[in-house]
Amino acid sequence: MDDERLEKERERMVAEQLRPRGIRSPRVLSAFECIPRHLFVPEDEREWAYGDHPLSIGFNQTISQPYIVALMTENLGLTGSEKVLEVGTGSGYQAAILSRLAGEIHTIEIIPDLANAARKSLENLGMHNIHVHIGDGSLGLEEYAPYEAITVTAAAPHVPRHLLDQLAEGGRMIIPIGSRGFQELELWKRSGATYESETIIPVTFVPLRGAQGWGTGWNG
Repeated sequence: MDDERLEKERERMVAEQLRPRGIRSPRVLSAFECIPRHLFVPEDEREWAYGDHPLSIGFNQTISQPYIVALMTENLGLTGSEKVLEVGTGSGYQAAILSRLAGEIHTIEIIPDLANAARKSLENLGMHNIHVHIGDGSLGLEEYAPYEAITVTAAAPHVPRHLLDQLAEGGRMIIPIGSRGFQELELWKRSGATYESETIIPVTFVPLRGAQGWGTGWNG
């Protein structure tokens, strides 16, 4: 697929999948227009890289539907200077989007092969404000906390306390919460020692692996 065709598909993705569903932030829309999503999916999936659906990236993991990535990103309310934690690096696409919207991105992945592939993709695109870590993201990344924003790209059975504790004052976290087959996307906000939450939409994500998720394995 040539670059011109891919650019048009990216523009169509924004025009047909994001704007009509209520994504309004000019900064978020611009990031989706610029980031080459096709470089974050396996070569045999690139024909469908800009489609309105998730795609497999191996290891029983997926790259989320573009609209869901945009919705989660917009709800973080980023202005450009924030330190952000992403739990579940996956392909690296969400981190690439965040890199254009915040100051410093820390992204953590429990599957080493995915983390290393994402790191390579991000380095090839010259995204130097992203730091890829390997580990149990359900516990957060305490050494770099607090974070003004946290996004969790896999479903947890409950809100991990470690992640709430690592939110900065006034910070926001978006996370899918529920069972293995059905969740609701929740937005959490910190004010001092108290937290408020609201439900955004029903969603279906792969399970969050780790001590505060569904265990440390990733098969099944």
